[in-house]
Amino acid sequence: MELQPSATINSEQPAFPNGLLDWAGNRRGGVRRLLDRRSGRPGIKVFETNLLGRLEEWIKRLAAGDASVPRVVLLVGGPGNGKTEAVEWTVEHLDDALGCAGGLIKALFGFFHPESGIVPRLVSIDAGALSSSPRQLHLDLVQDASVGAIDGRTPAMLLVEELEQAVAASNSAYLCCVNRGVLDDAMIHAIDNDLQQPRDLLEEIARAVSLAPNAPTCWPLERFPVVAVWPMDAESLLEPTDNGDDAPARKILDRAIEPSLWPAEGTCPAGPACPFCASRKMLASHRESTSLLTILRWFELGRGKRWAFRDLFSLTSYLLAGSGSGFGSLSAEPCVWAAAMVEKDREASLGGRPRRDSAPALFWLVAAQYQHALFSGWDKRAASSLLRDIRELGLHEQSATAMGLHYFLQSRSGGHVPAMIAPLLEGLVDLLDPAMASPDAEVALWGGTLRLAELDTRFSRSVREGLEFAISKRALSSNERMLLERLAGLDELLASPRLRSKKPTSAMRIQRLVRDFSCRLVRRSIGTRQAVVPSAGTLAAFQRVVADADGHGHDLREIAKQVEDLLNNDHNFDVSLTTTFGQPLPPTRRRATLVVSRRRVVPKFVAQHGRPQPSICFLDVDLGGTAQSFALTYDLFKAVSELETGLSPASLPRSVLALLDTTRARMSGWIVRDRDALERPLILLGDSTTIESYRGHFVANKRGGRK
Repeated sequence: MELQPSATINSEQPAFPNGLLDWAGNRRGGVRRLLDRRSGRPGIKVFETNLLGRLEEWIKRLAAGDASVPRVVLLVGGPGNGKTEAVEWTVEHLDDALGCAGGLIKALFGFFHPESGIVPRLVSIDAGALSSSPRQLHLDLVQDASVGAIDGRTPAMLLVEELEQAVAASNSAYLCCVNRGVLDDAMIHAIDNDLQQPRDLLEEIARAVSLAPNAPTCWPLERFPVVAVWPMDAESLLEPTDNGDDAPARKILDRAIEPSLWPAEGTCPAGPACPFCASRKMLASHRESTSLLTILRWFELGRGKRWAFRDLFSLTSYLLAGSGSGFGSLSAEPCVWAAAMVEKDREASLGGRPRRDSAPALFWLVAAQYQHALFSGWDKRAASSLLRDIRELGLHEQSATAMGLHYFLQSRSGGHVPAMIAPLLEGLVDLLDPAMASPDAEVALWGGTLRLAELDTRFSRSVREGLEFAISKRALSSNERMLLERLAGLDELLASPRLRSKKPTSAMRIQRLVRDFSCRLVRRSIGTRQAVVPSAGTLAAFQRVVADADGHGHDLREIAKQVEDLLNNDHNFDVSLTTTFGQPLPPTRRRATLVVSRRRVVPKFVAQHGRPQPSICFLDVDLGGTAQSFALTYDLFKAVSELETGLSPASLPRSVLALLDTTRARMSGWIVRDRDALERPLILLGDSTTIESYRGHFVANKRGGRK
């Protein structure tokens, strides 16, 4: 499907990187208002998703008068998932399909931009009368179903009423944007008031938009083919679309680094020291851009959290323009701010007492590069102890580098990341910080590949040795080289007998911090550009397994076998009869255990027709006549992978143990009530007695002797 520009869009856009500031979710460019060209459509064009492909087909069938087309369409999701954009795109294309010549858009504009400023919840318009070939077609549009309190009726009550009318109506189309909370409230209202038909419909909708393994089709609903729903928060924007187009996140990034929108080379006021222009140049490389998108996708898989459109716009703004905060006091245009930092750094290099606004200037310039902005976490507790050691050595009066490091670490205590994406970036650092990647991980640099351990070894001896090695491999930007050169000078100063003899312990602590800081800086620079992060191999394998969610691939079958080994006790499955879920097992002599045959675990087939691309895999535990499904989370997948390399089952993470215990408890509840499983029971009492069924009687055996 070809992307079409909006009929209501202003084609002019401020030059980058300054224009990227408006992409942030807390600015006008990050929040879309329906049919408002001044509000957020950062990419000018609509970024194609699988939903737009379905809406395009729906529009064609609706305009052609297809009687079997769904008449009710619900777009389900939270803020920032692109619901408003999808509605506007639908309106524009419906206007074109009906031959309204802009009449439908113009009529709707009056409703959504009234002189009173109050937008009605439900907009109803005779779209058929505006068509070039008049027909019977009413369009009912709810841009935000959370709006309510009309005549004392809540949004949930209004949604129930609208759905009842829309399902019963003919020659009409109902398009509604709704979040999951309003859907839940509407279901509760239908149940409390014994509204059977709305209740059945809302229950089917809730099941369809869930991530449950047995969720029915969404488009359309199987039991209500007149209704189609789409969970907009279920699909990843970092995966290619069903028709093979680039992922929406790729298109967002390509738009943000489009060379024609950036200052021509040599015209940036900060020159080659500008971190934002340097980031754009780096991300123009396919390897760097692909690595960034890979890291973002791995975060989704590892944390189970999707990047919404608003998240991606805000992140892009932050990485390439600073988002107006976080590096000193970024209030001017990004390139102008960078030029000011270059001048302040020049002032700091002239000597004199280090000042808070100039000493850390070079640190802030380096931190503004995308690879360091993405992984911006540092030990903020180190700032206070560092200052004490600096004062003990008398460096606070003479070393701009030492004080710059202190001021920089102090600035990392909070507020340096936009609040909208701060929780996401904190989780990103915890999970994927390249500084914590395995020393055995390999990176491709000039001259060949090397292990990160080679960098670690050199920086542990001296910053100078690590710097010269990194320079020989062409691994650093100009700002990074300049900063590391100064840190190398500080490292050498701390190693000098004249200074070290004053306070050897303080000098040693600062030196250790400087070397660790330098090594982390280089690791993050290289690792981010090449997606070399902790457990990269495991994440890549898990990504392949999720892509094979239908269960036909070899990888998923192997994982199912390994999980089967974890759930079972060799050839048996044990059910505790003396404890309930969550209780610790009693001593061996006081246990009573029901032993049944081994339970098989197999991949679960998840239907994909009429549903978003699967974002999680499921496994089935065979319980005889039925099966129990449970999710294959990243934590479980990682644990199973590590068991192969020698990890003890006792060392599994708590989240994995809880998942396995929950699954066992559910299995146990079914087994103790299953007649087939109890036909030939074996019960273990303590460590020496068994109870079996023998010729219709229960017989206790002790130490091999029947009693």
